Amino acid sequence: MLWSVVASVLIAGVVSTVIPKVPEVPHQAVYNVILSLLTFSFLFFLCFFLLTRRTVAYLLSLADGLEVIAGGDLRYRIPAPRADELGKIAENINSMAEKLERQIEKERRSEQAKMELITGISHDLRTPLTSIVGYLELLRNKAYRDDSEYERFVGNTYNRALQLKALIDDLFEYTRLTTREARLLKQRVDLRELLHQIESEFHPLAKESGISVVTALPPAPLFMELDPEKIRRAVDNLFMNALKFSVKPGVIRLSLETAAVGSKRQAAIRVENDGEPIGPEQEERLFERFYKTDDSRAKGSVFGGGSGLGLSIARSIARLHGGDVRLIHSDGHYDFRIELPLEAR
Repeated sequence: MLWSVVASVLIAGVVSTVIPKVPEVPHQAVYNVILSLLTFSFLFFLCFFLLTRRTVAYLLSLADGLEVIAGGDLRYRIPAPRADELGKIAENINSMAEKLERQIEKERRSEQAKMELITGISHDLRTPLTSIVGYLELLRNKAYRDDSEYERFVGNTYNRALQLKALIDDLFEYTRLTTREARLLKQRVDLRELLHQIESEFHPLAKESGISVVTALPPAPLFMELDPEKIRRAVDNLFMNALKFSVKPGVIRLSLETAAVGSKRQAAIRVENDGEPIGPEQEERLFERFYKTDDSRAKGSVFGGGSGLGLSIARSIARLHGGDVRLIHSDGHYDFRIELPLEAR
């Protein structure tokens, strides 16, 4: 702005020297002074207008843009073609609008997740509870033909009660793992031996489903600082997921590997199985709480549909240990990996 004023003064000085001078008489001298002042003022404001009209127009566009954003259109972006301070202001306004948009979208997704959580809990708890009430009503009214049917009603009621308990246990475990109060009870554990124990326990369940389990564990012990019960829960959940959705007859492969990732080393527990392929969208949502893929994938499974929390719980446990759970899927081949850092966290 200073250089525009200087330019105006210089132009006015040049013009005043060009104006012809009249004989110096008192009233003529006053006339010359007034004429010079008017000429200077006219040229000053003309130069000021010409030199600042773009800046003023851009200030007006900034004001209009702020009004649009303040009206709720957070996707609107103010053009920022200038490289000066006003351009920087426009960039800051756009950045502010983008952050507000992300924050509002995050809150919207959080609210939607809460509603889905309530809906999922209601649906998953209501189904077995309705069956339990129905069977108990039949038993109370003695609506069975013989002892065999009585035993069947009691057995179905008991199985539904176990399913209800498992759902509540999963919900409790997930809630506990995702709060800030979650704590690990770490011990020095041979991870290879822990996986061997888990694999031995799953053999009867796998055989019942027509599944064989193949292991590839290292010959030497692999001692790590971890919470053995939580890691057992995470591996159990991956095993149960594989048992539910494997083709039958089929094979589940359990392996343990170590590898260098950058400057650090990590252990990877891999649970692999073959099943029906899923799409990219389903693959991205597998670890969401209460998310379930098409129930037809689990057709024939003796384990039911589950709570939809198993993979979320496994990922939460891995992240508490400083690791993660990820899936590599290719045309129906599923490779779930629990990755844990070998260094103590």
